[in-house]
Amino acid sequence: MNRIATLFLRAVILLTAMVALLWMVWFPQAEGRAVNLDIVSIYTDPFIIYCYVASIPFFAALCQAFKLLGYVDSKKIFSPSAAKAVRNIKYCAIAISGSIILGILYIRLFANGDDPAGVTAVGLIAAFAAIVAATGASVVERLLQKK
Repeated sequence: MNRIATLFLRAVILLTAMVALLWMVWFPQAEGRAVNLDIVSIYTDPFIIYCYVASIPFFAALCQAFKLLGYVDSKKIFSPSAAKAVRNIKYCAIAISGSIILGILYIRLFANGDDPAGVTAVGLIAAFAAIVAATGASVVERLLQKK
């Protein structure tokens, strides 16, 4: 992989992180339940706090991907450290999937008056995508360990 491609991928990772952070700050203020709340009450909602805590594995996976691209640049892609970075990405994907499932359960059980069908469908698709990413990372990890 040439240097321009890894530089582009690093830029995509940084852009993804910035957009996710902006979304996490802006969305709670724009959400329907926050219309009559002050700024402190918006960000002390238990579900919003859960979303912030659950986003930690997402940002950790982005950091590991950034680190993995550094190994690609330095021609150390088949090193144990690169395999460890891919393993950490796999664990982060599993944690993301688990946190999405727990969020869906919270909404299904405690969201009174709201229709949880749409959130459930989108959440299940996102959890499935995270499991697919974890499976792909597991395959890549095995390939890196065999070399």
